[in-house]
Amino acid sequence: MREAEELSQVIGDVYDASLDPALWQDAIKSVCGYIGAASGSLHSQDSISRATDALFWWGDPSSAPHYFKTYLETYGKINPIFPSVIFFDVERPVAVPDVISCEEFVRTRFFREWLAPQSLTDGLFSNLEKGATSCALFTAMRHTAQGEVDDRMRRRFELITPHIRRSMLIGKVIDLHRVEAATLADSLDELASGMFIVESTGRIIHANASAHRLIAEADVLRATNGRIAAFDLEGSRKLLDVFMAAQSGDVALGKSGIALPLTARSGERYVAHVLPLTSGKRRKAGVSYSATAAMFIRKAALDLPSPPEAVASQFNLTPAELRVLFAIVQIGGVPEVAPVLGISDQTVKSHLHRIYEKTATKRQADLVKLVASYSGRP
Repeated sequence: MREAEELSQVIGDVYDASLDPALWQDAIKSVCGYIGAASGSLHSQDSISRATDALFWWGDPSSAPHYFKTYLETYGKINPIFPSVIFFDVERPVAVPDVISCEEFVRTRFFREWLAPQSLTDGLFSNLEKGATSCALFTAMRHTAQGEVDDRMRRRFELITPHIRRSMLIGKVIDLHRVEAATLADSLDELASGMFIVESTGRIIHANASAHRLIAEADVLRATNGRIAAFDLEGSRKLLDVFMAAQSGDVALGKSGIALPLTARSGERYVAHVLPLTSGKRRKAGVSYSATAAMFIRKAALDLPSPPEAVASQFNLTPAELRVLFAIVQIGGVPEVAPVLGISDQTVKSHLHRIYEKTATKRQADLVKLVASYSGRP
């Protein structure tokens, strides 16, 4: 199979999963086969407690489910890519050396007890969504037999990540309920977010109750001669470009239309997500409605920095100091933190001394209170 055809098939699998979460495991398996990875997952991680919420996962070999369970229960909390990975832009491929040196990484408890027994050696990560207290990531890991991350894997990872992000965001909008593609409109008519089914020209074929309210309010969207448009010319142009691209299939859409920002006349910010209906199982819906795409629109969340970003910026902490700070807060004292991070007690103490100086604190209890104050937690 030619690469273009393979990519098209994989993207189709990913978008189909946005309507039916039961398809995500197979979609991730398809993605791993395309990029050359032994396992992959979609999960969210709390930036303070490190609690992990497994969204979807696929792994090989058969022992992988056990390891994924232990990741959720234990090892996710000591994964050394956190909290530094939160600083990277969404969709950017992040490798281990981008966050921590390989020499230091292999000494960590996370590598020794969780990765090494699985013969997993390297991987790529990407933020799909960043919030004030957590981030959602796509992770793909390589088996020792596959070697380290190479240019081919990185290039393919970059191609597929925007589509995974769009699919995940749309899945969140529809609250991850299973939706039959052929009855898309009926399934989502009660959705709290606005949903429009449109032609490539923007002509509205169907709108749910929330979408009708948005048009009636005439604040962020308007309907002229039955065609959807934004109130700002740039927003209208981008919407039309996305609808036209969707007509040519999943691959043609590319990165456009992922969390498309729209500004209302009142100044409020909205975000639109566009799902093509011309490929995969979604093609049934497209044929049923003679439609090109489904657009979901909702108010945008406040763009607040995460606690690690805020703390690092306020006190000018280095990545190594930030890792030690959050390890101290989450794990305990120097003797407990050193083996988890794979560094000596003296190195932890040196980092801790600089942290105390920069934050004008004197005790570990003060650091716990400091981090809690940035997270809004008691």
